[in-house]
Amino acid sequence: MRCLHSSIHLNICVEKVKSQRCGNFFLVWYNREMKIISWNVNGLRAIAKKGNWKELLDLNADILCLQETKVHTDELDDAIKNPDGYHGYFSHSIAKKGYSGVAIYSKKKPDEVKYGMGIPEFDQEGRMVEARFGDLVILNVYFPNGGGGPIRLAYKLDFYDEFLAYVLKLRKEGKSVIFCGDINTAHEEIDLARPKENEENTGFLPEERAWLDEVVNVGFVDSYRHFYPTKKEMYTFWDMKTRARDRNVGWRLDYFFVSSDLMPKVKNSTILSDMLGSDHCPIQLELK
Repeated sequence: MRCLHSSIHLNICVEKVKSQRCGNFFLVWYNREMKIISWNVNGLRAIAKKGNWKELLDLNADILCLQETKVHTDELDDAIKNPDGYHGYFSHSIAKKGYSGVAIYSKKKPDEVKYGMGIPEFDQEGRMVEARFGDLVILNVYFPNGGGGPIRLAYKLDFYDEFLAYVLKLRKEGKSVIFCGDINTAHEEIDLARPKENEENTGFLPEERAWLDEVVNVGFVDSYRHFYPTKKEMYTFWDMKTRARDRNVGWRLDYFFVSSDLMPKVKNSTILSDMLGSDHCPIQLELK
């Protein structure tokens, strides 16, 4: 049974699945290298129509984390809802149709799947799905955009604070944590093409960037910058209206954050900038 958000049930939704628990996630799964891909697809049905769905599956990731799916599962073809070799878990917005939404596809069935943080104000937009494998927790999150005025910026910052409290609680419980997705903020000047011009725009505001500072300070590692601390002109989002991708005028808004205890198992973290189909490109985390 897949447990999805509904207008009646907005509390944190837990799905238990039968699977042997083990503290060492990597032994329980494959005892080999594994690959996780995160991508804001800007419409799951849209990438399928463009042919990018097959291209994504051909990357043979062990786990796929998709954001901004913009769809209820009832609207998906079975080939997308239940692709061969994967277990799929979905959350959609009940606040507005065709908005937000996230999905996790995993080759191994998780021990437990959760939807949201248990806060109706945030959970109704379908922004988070969490998969647990032993002591490893993987959270796929589509963080709010702060555009649209002060109310939505406050909503974004409140979401940030509640989410950080949520993952810190997981760490206190002894869980190793990976969280990924579209965070909707560029952290440092190196992470966007035109930092000076955007200092007063959402996505690069001091208070948004300060939250990412806090994430790092409490023990989560920006895996891409861990491996490529000074690499420039590496972005994950480009504005489509201005054809910004043609000129590589972009923003790095998509991240894999890894709890520090897991970093010895991280082999690489990369940006798949050649893959088209959305205004974002996928990012990839490799574990050893």
